[in-house]
Amino acid sequence: MAVSTPKNLLYKIARAYYEDGETQKQIGKRFGLSRVKVCRLLRQARELKIVQISFMPTEGTNADIEHQIAAKFGIDEVITTTPLSYTRQAITTAIGAAAVSYLFRFLQGHESIAITWGSTLLSLVKSLPARSFPRLRIIQSLGGLSQPNADVNGADIVRRMAQLLDAKPIMLFAPGFVGSKAVCDALLSDVQISSVLDLAAKANIAMVGLGTPKPGSVLLSQTIFTEDEIQRLINKGAVGDISLRFFNAQGEAIQDEINDRVIGLSLSQIKKIPRVIGIAGGTEKLPAIRASLMAKLIHVLITDVQTAKNLLKE
Repeated sequence: MAVSTPKNLLYKIARAYYEDGETQKQIGKRFGLSRVKVCRLLRQARELKIVQISFMPTEGTNADIEHQIAAKFGIDEVITTTPLSYTRQAITTAIGAAAVSYLFRFLQGHESIAITWGSTLLSLVKSLPARSFPRLRIIQSLGGLSQPNADVNGADIVRRMAQLLDAKPIMLFAPGFVGSKAVCDALLSDVQISSVLDLAAKANIAMVGLGTPKPGSVLLSQTIFTEDEIQRLINKGAVGDISLRFFNAQGEAIQDEINDRVIGLSLSQIKKIPRVIGIAGGTEKLPAIRASLMAKLIHVLITDVQTAKNLLKE
């Protein structure tokens, strides 16, 4: 016959732990209990409402919104920022600065970081202060754009980021998108290109932008795809891309011949990286952000607060 624990003992144990700050080991010694039993009794105290825990978000932060989104989509963390205005440039600048703060929070200096491309990652680089992490590796995980001098080019972002952090840049000397599968296969068979992509796939961290297939997007402005190719992807249900790998509203990869012409990591490879940080914001990015969260293509989201609020509406 099981012996029930007196509620007054549960109260004493709970108060010692939560109010007096004693460890479970100290409580066990004090009350003649094993640490395992103390743990079980603390859980029982919560179940019986002897302990009722409440949280007060810090004033002036969006901690409650961030927690709700992370819980809703089952990801590790959401970080929001409030831009000075809701122009595209202001949103991008604010998110880039927030991404820098997050990066320095966990960076130890010996990691490998896979980098894609885009205006938000460029904003991150523009906000980076100079630091010294000589053991850090910054790896280009997608080939270059059609215009080599484009500042949103992954090669340029990797080079500048490595220079500011005194880190080692690992460059992918290949175009990001080529004219045919045969050309793509030939480039991927090159040991220098394949070895860089192997390193990117084994990175500890990936920092990725989220693109949108629509008229006027950077995909067209950088002459990466034609209008017909973009429209074909839209017709197939594409709402966004990571590293030129397109996905639908459920975050599922779009099957298209374009995939056979990209020199970069696939969605499945990116998803296997232990910490994928998605950096994006703004109304036009909302479908891509939501889809990437639903499919858990990213583990951390850094976005603006208005986009975060919109994610909670559905």
